Amino acid sequence: MNNAWLTMSMGDLGRGIGSGEINPIALTQTFLEAIKAHKFADRIYARLTEDRALSEASAAAARAASGNRLGMLDGVPISWKDLFDTAGVATEAGSALLKDRLPTRDAQVLRNATAQGLVCLGKTHMSELAFSGLGLNPVTATSPCVNDHDAVSGGSSSGAATSVAFGLAAGGIGSDTGGSVRIPSAWNDLVGLKTTSGRLSLDGVVPLAASFDTVGPLCRTVEDAALMLAVLEGAAPADLRGASLKGARLLVLENGLEGARGAPKAGFDSALDRLMDGGAVVRRAKLPIVDEALSMSGVLFTTEAYATWQDEIEAQPDLMFAEVRDRFRAGAQFSGTAFVRAWQRLKAIREEYHALVAGFDAVVLPTSPIMPPNIDRLMNDHDYYVEENLWALRNTRIGNLMGSCGLTVPTGLPSTGFMMLGAPMAEQRLLRLGAAAEAVLA
Repeated sequence: MNNAWLTMSMGDLGRGIGSGEINPIALTQTFLEAIKAHKFADRIYARLTEDRALSEASAAAARAASGNRLGMLDGVPISWKDLFDTAGVATEAGSALLKDRLPTRDAQVLRNATAQGLVCLGKTHMSELAFSGLGLNPVTATSPCVNDHDAVSGGSSSGAATSVAFGLAAGGIGSDTGGSVRIPSAWNDLVGLKTTSGRLSLDGVVPLAASFDTVGPLCRTVEDAALMLAVLEGAAPADLRGASLKGARLLVLENGLEGARGAPKAGFDSALDRLMDGGAVVRRAKLPIVDEALSMSGVLFTTEAYATWQDEIEAQPDLMFAEVRDRFRAGAQFSGTAFVRAWQRLKAIREEYHALVAGFDAVVLPTSPIMPPNIDRLMNDHDYYVEENLWALRNTRIGNLMGSCGLTVPTGLPSTGFMMLGAPMAEQRLLRLGAAAEAVLA
């Protein structure tokens, strides 16, 4: 067992397999043994897929031995959020409403990853039906933050993040509807990529609000995010060579700084200073249309989410965590007219927003304006739960509302992230900027 493998990037593990220094079977066994021995394993993994993992690792080892690897990540073990269908293995989306739900085939993105040789270690815990940015889930399990075990890890891809942060997976695959990849990535000092809506397949992904749902990786490096995006969509990875900050144009969105608390603000300011020292050119602006879009979050997100899950929720409401159930039910207060009008207005706002920011390489702001909240207080203080959940997602939700792609990278201050929002479908460009930023911030 080589414990050093547990903290290596996916790219470095892939290169080690390619050079013959790492055997995929030994690598997978190392991760499986680490999971079984870890004190938080049951709070991170909903279930392991050990037989599948060892079978996939064995096939990867044979390909490596014969010089027929499928790609850079062939043989690298990763985790999957428990809303990605796995054939013959329960996929419950963190909810007792879906207990023992057994898909008959893998989600499309999982099929794509398997076709490129990645090893599926298992399914990770998450916020119930993905409807919370905190990661608190008393129904199944609450994953702890890597920097504060008494705090939540962020949601809804809570286990996806902590599987990587605690060294129990080389990478994790999550989903992001309002920030669910980026919040847990930031709070656990990882890189998280929110892809543009429609870029990656949602076939076989348990929905929350399909109009906003996206798939994305949580990992250690920007290179890993680029490699995983390529695997998930079956394309070539972004070329990160020669990425530079010199002349990069960044717009600080001051809407995202309002109300930001001490540590997240300090982490962001420190990171921004270093990027400027690296050659980035910074401008600042507050855009009122962003606040207008944020004000429509209730009608846009909760209406669609409740319409998607109303029948299941109302058939067995007592099976749900009350805070999440009540958030879903809030969608019942809006009329169809209000929902359509909100979408019509949002489409107009998106056009205006992207015209205003078109001259910049990225819009930047703190990933989250708050630090990970305390688990016990969230469980016992309703007002605190509601307030912290809304604050956690305030900044990330901007990217979903505007239809942007987004990337969070660690600032160097624990549990704080620096978020960059790019134009729709401009992930390769954003990843190059992220690689340049990462080199400075690291």
